[in-house]
Amino acid sequence: MLADTSIPISGRLGPLVGAVDQGTSSTRFLVFSATTGEVLTYHQVEVAQHYPKEGWVEQDCNELLKSVHTCILKAVENLKSLEIDPGDIKAVGITNQRETTVVWDRTTGLPLCNAIVWLDARTASTVEAILKETPGQNKDYLKDLCGLPISTYFSALKLRWLLDNLPEVQEAAAQGNLLFGTVDSWLLWNLTGGLDGGLHVTDVTNASRTMLMNISTLQWDANLCKFFKIPMSILPEIRSSSEIYGYITKGPLLGIPISGVLGDQQAALVGQMCLSRGQAKNTYGTGCFLLYNTGTQIVQSEHGLLTTVGYKLGKKSPTIYALEGSVAIAGAAVTWLRDNLHVIKSSTDIEPLAKKVKDSGGVYFVPAFSGLFAPYWRSDARGTICGLTQASTSAHLARAVLEAVCFQTREILDAMQKDSGITLNKLQVDGGMTCNNTLMQLQADIAGVPVARPSMTETTSLGAAMAAGSAEGIEVWDLTKLTPLTNDDFTPSIMPEGL
Repeated sequence: MLADTSIPISGRLGPLVGAVDQGTSSTRFLVFSATTGEVLTYHQVEVAQHYPKEGWVEQDCNELLKSVHTCILKAVENLKSLEIDPGDIKAVGITNQRETTVVWDRTTGLPLCNAIVWLDARTASTVEAILKETPGQNKDYLKDLCGLPISTYFSALKLRWLLDNLPEVQEAAAQGNLLFGTVDSWLLWNLTGGLDGGLHVTDVTNASRTMLMNISTLQWDANLCKFFKIPMSILPEIRSSSEIYGYITKGPLLGIPISGVLGDQQAALVGQMCLSRGQAKNTYGTGCFLLYNTGTQIVQSEHGLLTTVGYKLGKKSPTIYALEGSVAIAGAAVTWLRDNLHVIKSSTDIEPLAKKVKDSGGVYFVPAFSGLFAPYWRSDARGTICGLTQASTSAHLARAVLEAVCFQTREILDAMQKDSGITLNKLQVDGGMTCNNTLMQLQADIAGVPVARPSMTETTSLGAAMAAGSAEGIEVWDLTKLTPLTNDDFTPSIMPEGL
């Protein structure tokens, strides 16, 4: 059980909270019981990624929006078939892929181009040009203000590229019609009315991934915007992660408040209940993201990590910060094995294939498909496979891919230990890849720490639901009465050197 509240129930299952989870590869809408934290139903829709040029990754903004509407509609139908009243849904939260950049015209409501996805590397030349004008060509020049290095990863660089390269974006900006947002802003604007009064807002966690927000003031910073030559008029209003932003204006949830917004990795931090300083979680999805709660303290990394907002659960609540290690390629490497090399037919095939061998046979894989993120921040890096011999098989390669994910996580853990001076005694994990028991055991062995996988797998969506349900004016989810998640534990069978 995840929550224990004495709040009066609405129906036979008590008050319900919905969560939109818009990720890189799929969109879902889940319905939680605010009383027990259980998932009652959900619907999921795959969303396409487009690769028009090498290093470019795009998504159709309208497809993302349509997928949200579809998931809400189908999940509500599921509730009715379960004889659960959809009217018991008291609030909706949103969690989303971060950094992905959307621009649209405020007068038409239409996107001006496809969304540029977070792992898109087209801005490498933009980064190079900006660094040439930066004192000392120091990629960490802005870290004291925004917590982030100058990198292709973050929204400001993507937005600068759009303003430099797309005439339709330039024209909309010149006419005062351009709006920018991360995926949460695009969804919020449309769900709350779009052209008819839609709200142009974001939350502090998503704003902290743009390079444009001052992490101390939690406001757009004029100096940062000037540095990137971004007009402040196109930016959404920054709010906390838990408050009533507005109300859904159409569909089966007409009139329901949207009251929680968190970037997906921050939502997982909340959903994993890493609400105390020193707790950390690692999410294994398309990429890999390890967040370490630093409490109300802003910790500037000396070892290649990001300083980011963890969450701010209410207008008057304290801002909780985190150190983050971001890895671009994790599950995406398994997809590459499947779709490009055809080594496996399904992503789930990698575990039985990797288990055919006891080790990687000296094969090592570096999945730098779009450069390397933390702790190196090298957009010019490229992937490699080494150690191949005549005896190497597809099983060795499959195991090397899994090990690569674990080695990258180990590097992040080492950096976090150096920055914080604290060694983790447990790594809490979530994400689609964690169903792979072989990967989880490899992670425990390579990191040298126990790995705890919650039996409740929907921790990212849960975090968004918790933020929405606990918001002032909603208050159907009591965050002071949470019981720990139950876990499957993986204990190191070897202790690597250096720990």
